[in-house]
Amino acid sequence: MRPLAVIGNVNVDLILGPADPWPTPGTEIMVDYDELRVGGSAGNAALTWEGLGLDFQIAANVGNDQFGEWLREGFGARASRWPVEPVGTTLSVGITHPNGERTFFTTRGHIGALSWPEVIAMLDTKHLKGGIAILCGSFLTDALVAQYDELFDWADANNIQIALDTGWPIDGWTDANREKTRDWLSRCHLALFNEVETTRLANSVEPAEAARKLKALMPKNAIVVVKRGPDGALAMGPEGELVSVPAPLVSVADTIGAGDVFNAAFLAALASGQTLEPSLKAGVRVASMAISTVPRRYDGHLQSPSEEAP
Repeated sequence: MRPLAVIGNVNVDLILGPADPWPTPGTEIMVDYDELRVGGSAGNAALTWEGLGLDFQIAANVGNDQFGEWLREGFGARASRWPVEPVGTTLSVGITHPNGERTFFTTRGHIGALSWPEVIAMLDTKHLKGGIAILCGSFLTDALVAQYDELFDWADANNIQIALDTGWPIDGWTDANREKTRDWLSRCHLALFNEVETTRLANSVEPAEAARKLKALMPKNAIVVVKRGPDGALAMGPEGELVSVPAPLVSVADTIGAGDVFNAAFLAALASGQTLEPSLKAGVRVASMAISTVPRRYDGHLQSPSEEAP
């Protein structure tokens, strides 16, 4: 199996809900559910790989408070080299709604301070050669973004494919944010966006056409994945082939981080040698398990029974 790594934003998530209706300012409501857990795109991907029993590397940072200590303890030895920034740890409060949607309130905190010198000091480059690294939270990791060219040069020099999931820009898909993301994609071999992000970035209403436009910006043999929530996922493969898989019908408990879980399971399947369609199926299957279980669970394997070798 090819080695795996995740680089980017790990923060604390406080999940509350469901809230219905949204409270009037100055009032208080009671909710049925709360959970304090590891969050951030990189954190969610790492938890998925842990749940699947996989080996991986992670480069992240924390703030200098009790939340930072809690995050480091949660990742054990993998967090031993995480830098502690002289600011508070990023906290994201997610308010869930009865329809499965959610609203976030997030502090900027520590994640903007993560830098390329810190990242490269945490990674074992020798053991990552020939592998895949997912780059998360681009619009939140300000210092690292300013040094992306160095990161991409490192990846090219070591035959490491970069998978990109920028997340949603705080100020939306402005022309400037589209231009930056297109530049990043020109150095990436895998793009992992949800449907709205894909169509906004490509200025195209139809997701398959949007995926084709993004692929045209990327190196030869690149893969563009469009995460479609309850409609499953589609991908434009290395040779321009279009592959689509449905999602199972599940009772949704919490969709927060579903796309990050998909990313991790999809990349793990791909790294294990599976082709595009079964890798998409693995991503959808594991994400569907995660969003329908409380506390969150993963199905512990990347192949469905019908896909396993005899």
